[in-house]
Amino acid sequence: MNNISPMAFVHPDAKLGDNNEIGPFCYIDADVVLGDNNKLYNSVTLHQGARIGNGNEFFPGASISTKPQDLKFKGEVTTCEIGDNNSIRENVTISRGTASRAKTVVGSNNLLMENMHIAHDCIIGSGCIIGNSTKIAGEVEIDDNAIISATVLCHQFCRIGGYVMIQGGCRFSLDIPPFIIAGKEPTRYCGINIIGLRRRGYTNEQIDIIHDTYRTIYANGIIKDGIAEARSKYPDVKEVEYICRFIEDSKRGVVR
Repeated sequence: MNNISPMAFVHPDAKLGDNNEIGPFCYIDADVVLGDNNKLYNSVTLHQGARIGNGNEFFPGASISTKPQDLKFKGEVTTCEIGDNNSIRENVTISRGTASRAKTVVGSNNLLMENMHIAHDCIIGSGCIIGNSTKIAGEVEIDDNAIISATVLCHQFCRIGGYVMIQGGCRFSLDIPPFIIAGKEPTRYCGINIIGLRRRGYTNEQIDIIHDTYRTIYANGIIKDGIAEARSKYPDVKEVEYICRFIEDSKRGVVR
């Protein structure tokens, strides 16, 4: 049984699971699917196209599956898909997709802090922390376990690798490869995210290999040659392959 405040509005065409708590002044539109055990504090809005999993917590003012802030959007049917056990804090806004990808995706076990924004067609992994007032532009991809500090501005179409730490106040239009700290002005490589990796269970040997991989790639005048050297030094090491593949696949270039 759901606990719905009499001061909330739930559209009759919305589909609700079980054991949800919906506070006063919440608004749940048509074409919304809400799973089980979610908690919506007061003044939360789930717009059409929202697809919400289980065990999420939405704080006051959160607005989910909003109309994309993209002039190419012509009212096509798109979605905003959110996984399980996310903490979505006050005034967070997440747009639904456009015809480009047709959906915005947020994984599970993320902490999205107050007043941050995720634009249309983004793909956010799981286990991420995104700080207060950070703005993620359209069609950005963020891999699992990334940490993005407060007031960061991320350009559209960028990709952010897993296990990174991006320092507060950064703004960038290049990709951020995995396992690193990115910061300063302009945003650049500032070493390996050693503390974050240790917290995630990486051994000193694994961290040393990651560190040496970046030294090998960045010290070489030609990145392609550095990647080849790194692969030859550490064949079949998945972290090395992740780094190399990330840089090879980058369309915008990576910070250095």
